[in-house]
Amino acid sequence: MGSSNFNKVLLDISGELSVDELDRLKFLVGDQVGKRDHERISSGLVLFRVLTERGCLAAANTGYLSGLLRDIHRPDLSDKLVSGGSEPPETPEPPEPERGALTETERSPGSPSPAKLDAAVLVVAENVGRSWRRLGRRLGVSEVKLESIARMHPSDLEETTIELLKEWRKSRAAQARTEELMEALRYCQLNLTADKVEDRLSAL
Repeated sequence: MGSSNFNKVLLDISGELSVDELDRLKFLVGDQVGKRDHERISSGLVLFRVLTERGCLAAANTGYLSGLLRDIHRPDLSDKLVSGGSEPPETPEPPEPERGALTETERSPGSPSPAKLDAAVLVVAENVGRSWRRLGRRLGVSEVKLESIARMHPSDLEETTIELLKEWRKSRAAQARTEELMEALRYCQLNLTADKVEDRLSAL
């Protein structure tokens, strides 16, 4: 990997690290980095520069950093570093189901009332608007996942909310229930949306 491409990959990786992930990396490199350097590490780029100065990182020597990234559960960034930033060939995705609905493989055999959840998803998506991120946090979706969802449809709040609720349903599997969604809506003071969901469900 050329030095310019290597630096670009490091820049990309630094931009994708959360504050928590950077803190975990700083903890892991404690044996390699002195206290003075540790205190000045405020970003992934500064950390990578320190590792380069210590002889732990170079275009032809990515093993140490690659292992650290896997230790903080970011194998995607480790793979990006090793591959030099080239993306693996995409696997064709099956046709998407009707908007807001889960595929059969996403549904657990014991999933409660998938039709009600599908209906609730559409109502919420049409009404939540800019409050989708607050709702996502209440539903337990991580900040990293929220950022990923935001990048999918940066100008379409309705599609963004649909992606959020699909992620929530996949994470909850058989435990995903309309009652949990309603509680989250009420907690976030989205009472009008909650009322509309109740009206829609009562009509089913």
